[in-house]
Amino acid sequence: MIYEKNTDNLNILNQQRLLTPEAIKQHLPLTQAAHDTVLQGRRNLQAILDQQDPRLFIVVGPCSVHDTDAAIEYARRLKTLADEVQDSMILIMRVYFEKPRTTTGWKGLINDPFLDDSFQIEEGLQQARRLLLTIAELGLPTATEALDPISVQYLSDLIAWYAIGARTTESQTHREMASGLSAPVGFKNGTDGSLDVAINALLSVSSEHSFLGIDPQGYCAITRTRGNPYGHVVLRGGGGKPNYDSVTIKLCEQSLTAKGLLTNIMVDCSHANSNKDPALQTLVLQDCVNQIVEGNRSIIGMMLESNLGWGNQTVPDDRSQLQYGVSITDACIDWETTERALRDAHTPLQPVIQARRQANKQSI
Repeated sequence: MIYEKNTDNLNILNQQRLLTPEAIKQHLPLTQAAHDTVLQGRRNLQAILDQQDPRLFIVVGPCSVHDTDAAIEYARRLKTLADEVQDSMILIMRVYFEKPRTTTGWKGLINDPFLDDSFQIEEGLQQARRLLLTIAELGLPTATEALDPISVQYLSDLIAWYAIGARTTESQTHREMASGLSAPVGFKNGTDGSLDVAINALLSVSSEHSFLGIDPQGYCAITRTRGNPYGHVVLRGGGGKPNYDSVTIKLCEQSLTAKGLLTNIMVDCSHANSNKDPALQTLVLQDCVNQIVEGNRSIIGMMLESNLGWGNQTVPDDRSQLQYGVSITDACIDWETTERALRDAHTPLQPVIQARRQANKQSI
């Protein structure tokens, strides 16, 4: 019988050390303008989740970022729109860098910035941080998915809102990580549509945790957290069915109340809620706006997958043939549709939000 000389790392081809989070932050430091944007974005979201600010927050942007130039153009347009609709809603740009995969596929800008399976992760981290800095300096807060517990250390000072995806909401690792995040975090319901995993995650994330992580210098460290009080549920449909209708919203409210949680509900207008058809996202948005106009108080935010161009595309062998501003992951609505949908939502929401603001003042 032949025995291996070593018993560990038998399937590891090689390992390459990365620059530490501290080193990359020193190379691409947080500017005062970016700091102010992040801080104000978080404060606005916290006030909404504390049910003190009656406005909605809308996380809107590409399914995933693969072209930073297109993302910056999108951000400039979104900032102009954000200023226009700020009386009724806070716009947060969706800037997703990591893509969870059921089997295989492109894993996002951080993992593979050149779209060629070269996995230049250090370059991806720097591209991601540079993009977040640029967007924050425009005065626009950003949102992303917290997928990899290590990459969070490189970017967390620039993020105003986090999502924990449907595949990872049940993960103990992600619940522990989220308990230490500096920004509000939304937990999506399970891929089968179950609310229980998200509600259990909210109970977990608000608690103290101790777990294995990395520190700013890149060392393995015992990480102890105080708990994140700004967790909330994100309904994204599941099991082939949507879950944004008024009946499901009411059932979600009841489940949250039964666990002693605030009835803060965000609706993801894409994924199963739109049957992955981008054209249906605006109908989901309209339905939720109608519920709010009719008196709903629990819907506090929504999410849209949106890009400069409509739909999606496969990555061609010749990268120069990529269509500018078109998603390479899930199909998105285009900018014109996004702008129209948010303006159409702003019009009926504005008097409702104003009335709530007046009521809040009178109750003080």
